Amino acid sequence: MKTFLFVKNFLNQHTNIKLCYNFFDSLKKWYRVRPCTLSYYKFLKEYKDYCKNDNNPNFKKSSEFLYPCLEDRVSCTPVEPTYFFQDAWAARKIFQDKPSHHYDIGSSAKAIGIISQFVPTTMIDIRPLELKLDNLFFQKGSILALPFADNSIESLSSLCVVEHVGLGRFGDDFDPWGSEKAIKELKRVLKIGGNLLFSVPVDNENRVYFNAHRAFTREYVLELFQDIELIEEKYIYGSTLHDNYDRSKKFGTGLFQFKKILR
Repeated sequence: MKTFLFVKNFLNQHTNIKLCYNFFDSLKKWYRVRPCTLSYYKFLKEYKDYCKNDNNPNFKKSSEFLYPCLEDRVSCTPVEPTYFFQDAWAARKIFQDKPSHHYDIGSSAKAIGIISQFVPTTMIDIRPLELKLDNLFFQKGSILALPFADNSIESLSSLCVVEHVGLGRFGDDFDPWGSEKAIKELKRVLKIGGNLLFSVPVDNENRVYFNAHRAFTREYVLELFQDIELIEEKYIYGSTLHDNYDRSKKFGTGLFQFKKILR
């Protein structure tokens, strides 16, 4: 107890040291990182400069409230291109199609949450969704054994999901054929005349990037979906959306719209 009081009194008497202590403590709290770059010390100087010129009594400030954001001074708006293009593409497709209800298997919760605000949407995932949102429904299930009857869903999506199945990344069992089995399930539940929005990483050959994901060639994707009709395909390479698959560009993401037709 005496040691604690000594440290507390010492910090109160030496404000610069207290400021440094609270700053580093906030880094640990918010980022779990250790101070190791000059940007941290620049932040401290800017905080002191701000305090000297702060004449707004409506907001309380204290070094105990520090919340360092040290990587936001960039010349362009930071964005992850794959999900930016993919989610916009899927949202446009669903908005144009206007299904009575949409079902998604394992895609980004952010994207599906937005889609649910203009189309009632059920989200299926092996992990529960703890957040609640009007028009968004959750059902626990595995893409390897979907809780739906054959030919029952008119509007379905699974975006950047099947490439992970069977690699153990999310605690699932190893299965070298996980992606193929997942695709078989998607086709099983899709209704005749129904639409499937689907995406996976693409490459110049089929590869396993253990344990992140698999990557597919266009030819293999179409082989796996040969019994349903391809309506549209797009490809993301780097920060650009393309109409055509380009083997020479190697790694990218393929976006596919399929329709199940009666053959």
